[in-house]
Amino acid sequence: MKVMLLAAGEGQRMRPLTLTTPKPLLPVNEQPLVVYSLQRLAQSGLTQVVMNTAYLAEKIEQALGNGQQFGVQIQYSRELQKLETGGGIFNALPLLGNEPFLVVNSDIWCDYPFAVLEKQKQRLQDDGKLAHLVLVPNSPHHPEGDFYLPGGRAITLSGCHEHRFTYSGISILHPDLFKDCKPGVFSLAPLLRQAILQGKVTGELYHGEWMDIGTPDRLQQLSHHLQASESLGAK
Repeated sequence: MKVMLLAAGEGQRMRPLTLTTPKPLLPVNEQPLVVYSLQRLAQSGLTQVVMNTAYLAEKIEQALGNGQQFGVQIQYSRELQKLETGGGIFNALPLLGNEPFLVVNSDIWCDYPFAVLEKQKQRLQDDGKLAHLVLVPNSPHHPEGDFYLPGGRAITLSGCHEHRFTYSGISILHPDLFKDCKPGVFSLAPLLRQAILQGKVTGELYHGEWMDIGTPDRLQQLSHHLQASESLGAK
């Protein structure tokens, strides 16, 4: 299964750090943030990566190269302007092929076992679904969540408040989700909402380690977390 790694954003909430360094390359314990995702994908056997770039694209491509040093093969989908999540994925479809693909935001850190999604990919194809979303418990900075997962695999747009969770930035998408789209700037969210209304989106709730690295404070929190984990591992 191919992987779409979203890396075109400007990281405005990370300023001034991102004025000269693209968000995926911000260092966490002397290693670029995005490298943690690349390494985990490689460990899971998911080595075919397509990465979209726009803001400071040259720096990302120079730093990561073809991905060989991280155990993956990277192809770049360069955007002349930032196309948002939907437009960026649509622009990269020629590189992603005709089968469902994994999408991962480059500004998250997690211990999610990506290899298990190979089975979800097959299930998505067999069931005629358009997307499978990995959800996580709501964090203090996003307490309202995004989608409902009321006791099963089907994601809904309405339900009891306690069944609403946060989209993790990890999903499997079928190219057919974009069949009525045209090139340009557009978000992924409206496409997902429409597919949810059609009953074509499944989901799961992940309780493992996951962080949305959206601010300098959270970048620092991740650094402390990894340092503490390394200290425990050394004992």
